[in-house]
Amino acid sequence: MHRFGLAREHVVGLYRIVVGFLFACHGVKSVFGLLGAHTPTPTGQWPGWWAAVIQLVCGALVVVGAATRPAAVIGSGSMAYAYFTVHVPNGFWPIENGGEAAALFCWSLLIVAFVGPGRFALDGLRSGHGRLAVKRSASVGQAATAWRASDSTEPGTGRSTTTG
Repeated sequence: MHRFGLAREHVVGLYRIVVGFLFACHGVKSVFGLLGAHTPTPTGQWPGWWAAVIQLVCGALVVVGAATRPAAVIGSGSMAYAYFTVHVPNGFWPIENGGEAAALFCWSLLIVAFVGPGRFALDGLRSGHGRLAVKRSASVGQAATAWRASDSTEPGTGRSTTTG
C-alpha cells in the first residue's frame, strides 16, 4: 500500500489538471461560442455569462496550479449555486434535472480545494512545497518500514513488541 503513497502527489496533480481543463472548457464554450456551442452567451447576461467567466478563469487557474485553493472554492461555489438555482427547479436528483456536470464539478473542485494542488503546480514551485511533499511522505514510509523491520519496540512507548 505504501507505493500508492509515493504516487499520491502526482495523481492529485493530474486530477487537478484534468478537472480544471474540463471546467475551463465549459467557460470557453459559453464565452466564445466554441466547442459545440451554437452561439456565445450574451456578454454581461446574468447568471450565464458570469458563470462562464468564472468557469474559464477558475478553470485556467486550477489547471496551472496558481491560487489553486481559492479558485477551486469559487468554482465549487458557483457550481453549487448553478445546481440549486438552475437545476433543482426541474427536479431534485441530478440525473433527472440535467445537473450532473454541476454536481460533479462542485464536488470535484471542493476536493481540490481541500487536498491542495499536488504536483505540477505553480503554487508548489513558488513555495517549494511541491517537492517537499513527496520527500516527506517517502521519509515517513521509510521510517515505518525500518520500524517494522526492527520489530523491537512500539513507537513512543519503548515497550517491546516481541514475545518470548
